Amino acid sequence: MARSGSRQLVLLLCLSAAPLAAQNLDSVTIKRQRLADGVYVLMGSGGNIGLSAGQDGAFLIDDEYAPLSERIKAAVRGVSTGPIRFVINTHWHGDHTGANASFAGDGTMIVAQENVRKRMSAEQFIAAFNSKVPPSPVAALPVITFSESMTFYLNGDTVDVLHAKAAHTDGDALIRFRRANVIHMGDTFFNGNYPFIDVSTGGSLDGMIAAADQGLALADDNTRIIPGHGPVGGRAELKAYREMLATVRLRIARARIEGQTAEQVVNANLLADLDSTWGKGFLTSAQFAAIAYSAVQRP
Repeated sequence: MARSGSRQLVLLLCLSAAPLAAQNLDSVTIKRQRLADGVYVLMGSGGNIGLSAGQDGAFLIDDEYAPLSERIKAAVRGVSTGPIRFVINTHWHGDHTGANASFAGDGTMIVAQENVRKRMSAEQFIAAFNSKVPPSPVAALPVITFSESMTFYLNGDTVDVLHAKAAHTDGDALIRFRRANVIHMGDTFFNGNYPFIDVSTGGSLDGMIAAADQGLALADDNTRIIPGHGPVGGRAELKAYREMLATVRLRIARARIEGQTAEQVVNANLLADLDSTWGKGFLTSAQFAAIAYSAVQRP
């Protein structure tokens, strides 16, 4: 398969239902990294998982794919003997919600922004990759939803869950641990790579920039920031990412004002100077330029 085709396949696996990805998950191990007292990140295949473990039990932020659920649970047991009480989904994509049903079967409560439940309840279409995503099983759906914000008081910390509007999707959530000084950005932050923006389900480039601003406003120089994909970063990495997004938006908006089509923008290679830093992920420069063209809300 050509390189561009293989990158497209990776993205489709990330967006599709868990069974489609299962064939590639046999050798995946779940790695655990401590970020603060009682707060960890778990990395396997799919979106990065946040974990809080303490006297009140454990809760997760996202849960990757269904075939990894037992491995994720084992990683949690390495630091917590209590129940996994909640899973908070940062958005609806299958690489962040695929194990929902498995955790729900153990009595874990699934929590998400209200648009996540709506998206998971019906077939979705990802226009950027001409891909249909079937509805999730009822057992995987969030049973607690919020509109703009909610707060958890668990394991000695205050945990803020905040809606980031029209960013990666229309149901993104940012999660901040106040005491631990850790933020999970979900897929509003791809650390070191061009991000995917799911315009078909309410995402936008303006919203991605606004989400980065939201995260920066919550962070200080000591904050550990978990991206949806990529290594854990800090305020400096999030700021650099935000500046890249703003640069891309300016260039694409100017091209649209000049009347250029998406094809012309892609062929113009407007992001060439950014590629060495940001173009090493699963999206090529051309793919991201095309997505960004459709993701600019207004010239």
